[in-house]
Amino acid sequence: METYRTTFTIKRLWLILAGSMIVMFAVLLYFGREIYHLAPPIPDRVQTAAGEVLYSRTDIQRGQNVWQSLGGMQQGSVWGHGGYLAPDWSADWLHRETEALLALIAERETPSASGKLQHKIHEAMLREELRENTFDPGTDVMTVSPERAEAIRRVAAHYRGLFQAHDGYQKLRRDYAFPLHAALNDKDAHALTAFFFWTAWSTVTQRPGGDISYTSNWPYDPLVGNTPSASVLIWSILSILLLLGGIGGLVWYYVRQYDVWRADLEPETGYAKEDFLTDAAITPSMRATAKYFWVVTALFAAQVLLGIVTAHYAVEGQGLYGLPLVDHLPYVITRTWHTQLAVLWIATAWLATGLYVAPLLSGHEPKFQRFGVNLLFFSLLLIVVASFAGQWLAIHGFIDDLKVNFWFGHQGYEYTDLGRFWQIYLFIGLLLWVVLVLRALWPALQEKTNQSLVFLVIVSTITIGLLYGAGLLWGQHTHISIMEYWRWWVVHLWVEGIFEVFATAIISALFVRMGILRVSVATTMILFATIIFLGGGVLGTFHHLYWSGTPIAVLALGSVFSALEVVPLMVVGFEAYNQARVENQRLWEKAYHWPFMFFTSVLVWNLIGAGLFGFLINPPIALYYMQGLYTTANHGHAALFGVYGMLGIGLMLYCLRGLTDIRQWNQKLLKTAFWALNIGLAMMTFLSLLPQGLWQTYASVKHGYAYARSAEFMHSAPMEALVWARVPGDLVFGIGVFAFVAFVLQAFRKRAATAATDLNR
Repeated sequence: METYRTTFTIKRLWLILAGSMIVMFAVLLYFGREIYHLAPPIPDRVQTAAGEVLYSRTDIQRGQNVWQSLGGMQQGSVWGHGGYLAPDWSADWLHRETEALLALIAERETPSASGKLQHKIHEAMLREELRENTFDPGTDVMTVSPERAEAIRRVAAHYRGLFQAHDGYQKLRRDYAFPLHAALNDKDAHALTAFFFWTAWSTVTQRPGGDISYTSNWPYDPLVGNTPSASVLIWSILSILLLLGGIGGLVWYYVRQYDVWRADLEPETGYAKEDFLTDAAITPSMRATAKYFWVVTALFAAQVLLGIVTAHYAVEGQGLYGLPLVDHLPYVITRTWHTQLAVLWIATAWLATGLYVAPLLSGHEPKFQRFGVNLLFFSLLLIVVASFAGQWLAIHGFIDDLKVNFWFGHQGYEYTDLGRFWQIYLFIGLLLWVVLVLRALWPALQEKTNQSLVFLVIVSTITIGLLYGAGLLWGQHTHISIMEYWRWWVVHLWVEGIFEVFATAIISALFVRMGILRVSVATTMILFATIIFLGGGVLGTFHHLYWSGTPIAVLALGSVFSALEVVPLMVVGFEAYNQARVENQRLWEKAYHWPFMFFTSVLVWNLIGAGLFGFLINPPIALYYMQGLYTTANHGHAALFGVYGMLGIGLMLYCLRGLTDIRQWNQKLLKTAFWALNIGLAMMTFLSLLPQGLWQTYASVKHGYAYARSAEFMHSAPMEALVWARVPGDLVFGIGVFAFVAFVLQAFRKRAATAATDLNR
């Protein structure tokens, strides 16, 4: 019988990986070019037929920058991307303009039919006016009727009152968790309304020659004709069929090869009888990574505390149990820092692991390696502190110049909020990290037996450094559709894609080095998994861009390939069993019990958070109603911490095996941390975030998207009760965080005490 060894040789797998990545990225770039050409146009002027100018292109572009300076996606959302507490501004504006224009049409028209029929006539006139594309590409002018111009003025007046803190808007500002005293001047308020109007116009105006809007009829609002298009339904069905077919095919092949695969796991020379780390030299640069893990622990604790405060703002918009916290740390700041710290502490754990493991695998310590590790550490620390300070100053109104805000303040784009200067600095830091890892790892590449596995680590290392550069490809005035395209290169491909390949390759290389996994199996396994994962993941990036002013082809590709991302997660049970089998072959492996436990939890949360919760919102028909609801937060928490956070902690514990005295580890604290973190996360998702998201989805389907994001709904009794239902899970999770922090502090303190005792001897 032909086995995986003959079907998928190492050479063949490398050719498949290289060829598929060339094709996938070529398609990704091609349709990126299409987004540039087909994004909603920004008119030079928005004016009435009489020539009265309501807004200019300068107003719209300035409004985008004003929105960014206020926190952007961290205070509400646009086109569904951003925070959950304040409205989606594009949907909210559309709904308010619709109501205002409908009232004006009713005032204008003389009744010619019975009440209900007359109302239907008015609604038909409303849809015709709103959906007609009156943008003239020849003159670069958008023309609106006098009634629509008046509707725009009425909605703009509402937004000026809201963002300029006029009398009568205090309750709504509190419900939206706005900063208490922040208010815009007249010029910025006018510009902000221009930007919000334009984003709403894009959601309802039909593309030239088409019957759907620039955002594919999103958000759902049947009054204006925004309902799911045929393409949304068809591609959803096809994505589900592809998922089922992919699962069937992969499970069939996996089971067919399982016995051969399992028999090949053991190294040719048998499982190692001793732990190679017992006698491994901990080099000065490896020892210098300890401070990275101190910071990881501190950032992890801070991120969780900020998350608790952010969640509480959902029921008490401008306070924390009566404390006037909003004066110093309003919702937009706590959410900004909470989301950024999630990426920063996890990425720092992975970066530190790379710096620690590279000399361990190669047995080589390059000259000045410790200096480079220390330089990178203080650079990363400066970036975190300075960028956070800039964001705080921007939100509190200390940065008036919008260009200065872009460079040093708050960019307003979720997960990439830090100012452009700090983005560039971080990019340079990542390139330094690439150099440090490669120069330490390079001698290991000379070993023929382990060459492919080490080479994959090297390729993923280089890609991590370069791919973050995609975040530098938008500017201060870049069209938001184009910005979204590049932003998701960073969030999806960099964080969710390449980092996972790097971590998986590092773990496999360590298992081989430890003598508990055969190198040929490890190499085949990682290459095969990378092909499947990135095969769906690269073009799966498009599932984030369904409603971002992109063409239908983006929706088609995103739906199909994001379904493929879920396929490999369906064999997680086999992987968990294999991992358990590999990790229990020798007594010395008990020293790695907790790192292995965290790696196992990664598999479980990959299935739940990335697989089940991810596919819940991935099909276009599902995301059409769920975009920007708590179903997204549910997926985000379960996948980001459950997969990447648990993986970061597992890698950190592996490194602490050499940086501390494992004989003095407090096993009770680690056990408490492991189970409390996992149980707390499960409680948080299943008792609060998932029910909130499903209740919102029900409201979105029944009453329209704008209602599901309104203050009226968000502060209704059921929604606030579900927010409070998160408290038990948060408490359990908090116990886990406290236990983990206590463990790390104790481990390093005992290590220092042991070192001092040895020195005195």
